Amino acid sequence: QLRLHESGGGSVQAGDSLRLSCVHSGYMFSAYAMGWFRQAPGKEREFVAGISGSGVDTHYIDSVKGRFTISRANDKNMVYLQMNSLKPEDTAVYYCTAGRGMVLSPEGPSDFWGQGIQVTVSS
Repeated sequence: QLRLHESGGGSVQAGDSLRLSCVHSGYMFSAYAMGWFRQAPGKEREFVAGISGSGVDTHYIDSVKGRFTISRANDKNMVYLQMNSLKPEDTAVYYCTAGRGMVLSPEGPSDFWGQGIQVTVSS
């Protein structure tokens, strides 16, 4: 019964920081690559950040490089997205995702999805 649950979203002002958290309810957490997607109204869904099962390999979309950091705590079945210097264009629903296998694919982990959490950044 693999389930993902996000927390830590909210409404902030430009320049502020948020940390999103995601708990993975399944077994063998380290066997899954993990990631974060986002979707803003009227826009295409984006693969924002991903991390391999071991935590060694990461990926970021160009627009968040240097501002966002993905990490995981395999002993706690947790994955995080630290978001600094937030901009209004970061406003979206953010989804925690998991993919079967430890290797991070170019398309991002997409086998399991959380329900999503709103992040709103005002100018």
